Amino acid sequence: MAKRKLNRRQQWRIEKVQSERAERAKRRAERADALIEEGDLGKEQLGTVISHFGTQIDVQPDNTKASESIQRCHIRANLGSIVTGDRVVWRSGDEIGVVTARLERSSELTRPDNHGNIKPVAANIDLIVIVVASEPEHHANLIDRYLVAAEQVEIEPLILINKADLLDSVDNHPLRQLAQTYRSLGYQVVESRAHEQGGTSDLHQAIKGKTLVFVGQSGVGKSSLVASLLEDDSIKIGDLSETTRKGRHTTTTARLYYLANEAELIDSPGVREFGLWHITAQEVLSGFIEMRPFIGECQFRDCAHKVEPGCAILAAVDQGMISESRFFSYQQILESLENH
Repeated sequence: MAKRKLNRRQQWRIEKVQSERAERAKRRAERADALIEEGDLGKEQLGTVISHFGTQIDVQPDNTKASESIQRCHIRANLGSIVTGDRVVWRSGDEIGVVTARLERSSELTRPDNHGNIKPVAANIDLIVIVVASEPEHHANLIDRYLVAAEQVEIEPLILINKADLLDSVDNHPLRQLAQTYRSLGYQVVESRAHEQGGTSDLHQAIKGKTLVFVGQSGVGKSSLVASLLEDDSIKIGDLSETTRKGRHTTTTARLYYLANEAELIDSPGVREFGLWHITAQEVLSGFIEMRPFIGECQFRDCAHKVEPGCAILAAVDQGMISESRFFSYQQILESLENH
């Protein structure tokens, strides 16, 4: 669908709103600098950004995880983008604190904004948990897309089969066959039964001490998993719609949650939509880990791995060293990027 052309008044209103937002951000940054100069702030300390509200953030001090210790902070000017999960240096105040520096990130997840610019949405992630379930219908290609994206940002992926009790009544369920394929490639796969006693014990062990995000289709039970891990009934649950059999998004604000097993979970719509943004064909190829040994072995340097003679990737598929289903998934991802 072609983009609707804006008339002059609409364009003016957009520019006016953007200008007002920029001016408010400038005033907040100036206020942050003024607070520092006035000397009414405490000494510098370390903390973690647990939520983000425009130009203000909530910071959790390193020495406690109590909710009452969270400090709302201004962001000092010229610090660049700060997102949930960032490690920061900050100073406390009576009413509001100030973030004075951002520490180097170990990793970050990004996505394009409304203008196509790539922006970070979460930082310092150790584990990307790809959640799948028998409902909505799982798609191997969707899992592969997440795996390629995880390989690209060099963050460890974990495949979680949620609602695994629904698979128990079916012999050799296709989802379990798919799970075995990923295990054979070296990926960690665990199962969860959120409504059973001890049904998340394997998941607890796999995520212990790590900062993680959940990704996957709507309706696979991500919010239910968060609630079960937190044992907190106040979190809204996006139950699977009985009429449409499709999920509904429920979480609207980026937030870091502390779990009981020393793990930290970041949940936000922007994280859930994490995927393949501006990735090259070569990066897609290297994202399929079983294809890496054959990269550079083709007869022709510009081989597209489609029908070319002497293609090492095609030869590996013929010899069963690369599964046909994974190779087909690779082709689908390339096609989708070419048509984007």
